[in-house]
Amino acid sequence: MYKDRHAPVLLVILDGVGEAPPSDTNAVSCAHTPVLDWLRTLPTYCQLKAHGTAVGMPSDEDMGNSEVGHNTLGAGRVFKQGAALVEAAIRQHLIPQTSEWQQVQRQCQNGGVLHLIGLLSDGNVHSHIDHTLYLIDLAAQSGVSELRCHILLDGRDVAARSAMGYVQQLEACLQSYRDKGLSYWVASGGGRMVTTMDRYQADWSIVERGWQAHVLGTARPFASATEALLTLYQENPHDSDQTLPAFTIVSEAGAVGLIEDGDVVIITNFRGDRVIELTQAFEDPEFKGFERVRIPNVHLIGMMQYDGDLNIPRHFLVSPPQIDGGVADVMGQAGVRSFAISETQKYGHVTYFWNGNRSDKVAPHLETYIEIPSDRLGFDQAPDMKAREITAKTIQLIETGRYRFGRVNFPNGDMVGHTGNLAATIQSLETVDACLGQLIAAMDQVGGVTVVVADHGNADDMGQWVQGAWVPKTAHTLNPVPFAVVDSQRGVRLQRATILNPGLSNVAATLLVLLGLSVPDYFDPPLMTVLP
Repeated sequence: MYKDRHAPVLLVILDGVGEAPPSDTNAVSCAHTPVLDWLRTLPTYCQLKAHGTAVGMPSDEDMGNSEVGHNTLGAGRVFKQGAALVEAAIRQHLIPQTSEWQQVQRQCQNGGVLHLIGLLSDGNVHSHIDHTLYLIDLAAQSGVSELRCHILLDGRDVAARSAMGYVQQLEACLQSYRDKGLSYWVASGGGRMVTTMDRYQADWSIVERGWQAHVLGTARPFASATEALLTLYQENPHDSDQTLPAFTIVSEAGAVGLIEDGDVVIITNFRGDRVIELTQAFEDPEFKGFERVRIPNVHLIGMMQYDGDLNIPRHFLVSPPQIDGGVADVMGQAGVRSFAISETQKYGHVTYFWNGNRSDKVAPHLETYIEIPSDRLGFDQAPDMKAREITAKTIQLIETGRYRFGRVNFPNGDMVGHTGNLAATIQSLETVDACLGQLIAAMDQVGGVTVVVADHGNADDMGQWVQGAWVPKTAHTLNPVPFAVVDSQRGVRLQRATILNPGLSNVAATLLVLLGLSVPDYFDPPLMTVLP
């Protein structure tokens, strides 16, 4: 049927919208979402796994996230992701054998200091504290006498105010080596959403604050990371770790961990989107993001390579997943004209991550990419974000009749959900639901098919009430996500396929079926079959 119809297909990704039992802390169930409620009544509705091994994470205790979610959606099968690859490299003792680690040893034995910069938590989304502790232990075993840690506080993929536990764990490790005569210290830090970890060039001032703290040592001075946390908690009683200001650790002689010529810098995050800009600040000879003041000549190493197309960074410890032959490749070979659209916060997800970690278009003559610039506001201050603008532009693209496939991401459930603001997240979901209804109506007008899915959960568990006080939960969830197909020809008989534990990897084949294209043998099977 679909082979003969040539119906256009639109994939709508509701970022961060998981499925969980209704409760007064579930923003999805609290919100008035008549369109999403209707989708749940359709015979094409089902729930998909979007975390753990279903998206290439090490275990089913690991949350999914937007990067691995879009990788899996675009790949059509499951690839081992960053966390799993780093853990395997550690377990198999591969890192000490790399030429990069041998360079660390040589440079540090010639007077260089080893600096570790990265997110300090066990969220396992961007990084894991165990990887940082492993590198510290390995450095000590390798004869590195001076090491500095530049810590980025999480409060987003883990509990909102959990940094002290991670700092104490790190400090205990560093102290054990100081007791052995090594100079191992925490040197700087700051909350990830205001220090260093910007993405998609949304706000270079975030990276600049990190540069001032890590490299120049000019952020607010404290005698220790513990003192910094205690002071900043007291001064900012309503802030989570992710928004705590940048700081630099100092002694009587000044900053304890300036990054100087001849040093080695390892970025400990395995996920690249929020450290690519820091990498560029160190490596790009034409860098114009901000005034760096001083540019140390260092040997920079990533935990992984964050962008293979752009060769960022040039040096890395663990190779990233090699994803090829994804749904974008299949569509390109079939001559399918497509578009991808989102606002800045998720633009890279419907392009770079969807395409298997490739910066360039897969089929440039067939693809159109649209980025709607995000506001530089707290997401709970403007919870609608750019949902209406995304919707209006998407409808324009649909009405041209030029495209057979489009993909759109609404970031609200994830980005507003991360703030822990329940009321704002509810508002954001109501806006997205209304926009979803408009997109379905537009696809109905052109005789198309709308596919709705989410990439992981977040807004479905916002926190808890403890003795009348709201305790926010800012991390992703382990809940499944919704999936549904809406055909403008309501009489088309689609039947859910019998698949054990269906997940995001089954979506790509489903899209190809709806486009009337053949599904590669190596794809995971489609979620739907067409009945005569």
